[in-house]
Amino acid sequence: MTLRVFPTENDLVATLRKGDVNAFDQVYAKYARKLYAFSFKYLRSKEEAEELVQSVFLKVWENRQKLSSDTSLKSFLFTIAYNEICNLFRQRNYLRKFVETTLISNREGSDEPEGQIDALFLLEQLNRILAKLPEKQRIIFVKSRQEGKSTKEIASELGLTAGTVDNYISESLKFIRSQLRENDFPLLILLLFFFG
Repeated sequence: MTLRVFPTENDLVATLRKGDVNAFDQVYAKYARKLYAFSFKYLRSKEEAEELVQSVFLKVWENRQKLSSDTSLKSFLFTIAYNEICNLFRQRNYLRKFVETTLISNREGSDEPEGQIDALFLLEQLNRILAKLPEKQRIIFVKSRQEGKSTKEIASELGLTAGTVDNYISESLKFIRSQLRENDFPLLILLLFFFG
C-alpha cells in the first residue's frame, strides 16, 4: 500500500484526528524508528523498546481526536515516550526498593521465620530457573540484569554483536516466564523488577 503524502504536518494531524488510517500509517512510518532509538537508549532492551513504541502509537490513536491542528507530532510523540519511560523507571524503583527491603529484612535477623523462609525460597527458585539456561545465555543474562551492564559493554566483553546479546537476553526472559506457574506471583514480581 502506498502512503498518501500530506502537504503539511497540520494537514496530517487534521486527517489523523478524523480517524484516517493512512494518516496514522504515515505518522508511524515517519517516527517509529526514531522513537525506538530514543527508547532503546534508556531501556537498553530491544523487547522493552519495541513494546514502548507500540504503547506510544496506541495512545496516539486512542487520543487522536484531542490533537489540535497546530500540534507538533514530534514533540507530542516524544513527550509520550519520555513519560512512559519515566513511569517505568519509577515503578521499577518503587518495587525494587520494596523487594530489596523485604529480602534484606527477611535475611538479616527478622523476627518472622515465615518471611525468612519465603525470601530464601524465592531466591532458591530463581537460582533453579537461571541454572537451566545454557551457559552463555546465563552469563549474558546475569551481566545484563544483575551486573547492570549495557548491551554494548557485554558485546564488547564477549566478542559478540549487540543484536546477538539482545537475542540472548530476550530468549532468557521468555524462558524464565515460561517456567513460572500461576501461583508463583511473588517470584514473578522479583523477576520482573530485578530482571524484567
